[in-house]
Amino acid sequence: MLSRRPLIAGNWKMNKTVSETEDFIRTFLANWNRSEKSEVLLLPPFTSLTCAEELLQGKGIALGAQDIHFEEKGAFTGAVSATMVRACGCRYVLVGHSERRALFHDDDRVVSLKLLAALKAGLSPILCIGETLEEHEEVEKKITSQLAADLAGVDQKTAGKVTIAYEPIWAIGTGRTATPDVAQETIAMIRQWVAANYDEATANGVRILYGGSVKPENAASLLAQPDIDGALVGGASLSPEAFAAIVACVD
Repeated sequence: MLSRRPLIAGNWKMNKTVSETEDFIRTFLANWNRSEKSEVLLLPPFTSLTCAEELLQGKGIALGAQDIHFEEKGAFTGAVSATMVRACGCRYVLVGHSERRALFHDDDRVVSLKLLAALKAGLSPILCIGETLEEHEEVEKKITSQLAADLAGVDQKTAGKVTIAYEPIWAIGTGRTATPDVAQETIAMIRQWVAANYDEATANGVRILYGGSVKPENAASLLAQPDIDGALVGGASLSPEAFAAIVACVD
């Protein structure tokens, strides 16, 4: 893992009201043994960002948004811009999550625009890529196609500001998880692509996470792999105790 600091991110998706957010954060802080070994990130729904930002001040936990629109402002009813979430205290934002791609039809062009908007606003984007079960036989073709399209317009100078999250779609919310060896093999391939298309220094510095049914029971074996620099946690991040246990696998 060289000097890459692991990142454990909790993506709550469309869960938790403001009061539930308060309860989670207070319980998590009581269960979390703070350490500098890893970086912890919470990704609540938009409605809980301000509440979370207030509760997390000075606690050493980063805040992020689950999505943004690629325009800065305008007549886009229901949309939220990168500058808006940054003003709420966000440092990170997800772009290209498989659910955004599948349910909201975010294609690679839209993902690329969102990623560029995030960088322009000073956010650190977490680019999510992954394949369906049907695409798994040609996973390298699918993944490298997404990387090329989604990182179009990202130059050498800014590529290092992007975190990549490999999330095999067939393992999200299904209880199925890529084995540590399979996850490592795919993530190593992603790092090789970054080296070939940028340079070795960028590839060695970029953090690549694994996401897909990460739980306290399998987190340690996944995070022990040399190219896996953390986890994008979905369902297990809704429990403060389970999420703290996953973080503890690094610390």
